[in-house]
Amino acid sequence: MPAVREESHDIHSDEDVVQIRQMTRRWAVDLGFTLVDQTKIVTAASELARNTLDYGGGGSVDMELVDGAYRGVRLTFTDEGPGIGNIDEALRDGFSTGDGLGLGLGGARRLSSEFAIRSEPGKGTRVTIARWK
Repeated sequence: MPAVREESHDIHSDEDVVQIRQMTRRWAVDLGFTLVDQTKIVTAASELARNTLDYGGGGSVDMELVDGAYRGVRLTFTDEGPGIGNIDEALRDGFSTGDGLGLGLGGARRLSSEFAIRSEPGKGTRVTIARWK
């Protein structure tokens, strides 16, 4: 599916997380997403940006506005942090290696039309989500 707009942004601070959340909302509004769908993609983006910062030690997001067979927003979060040893466990509600509620990854998956995760201990994590209109 061709991307009609692409941007990449670093995630190294709380301000970056806020910026990604705001940009994701703006793109969803531009696409005509309903308020519910805007909230879903923004919440998922916020969770993954926060995970990238807090657990991955920072990283980046590649943002794509897609217009083809599907129309929507695709976001790919990448870090070079410690990685995830057991992805199935990390996706389970209530699992957290920090002080959180353990809803981030599983919640992001439920809020997205598409979700993919690749992680290798010691090499980092890559999570791609999409929300289609």
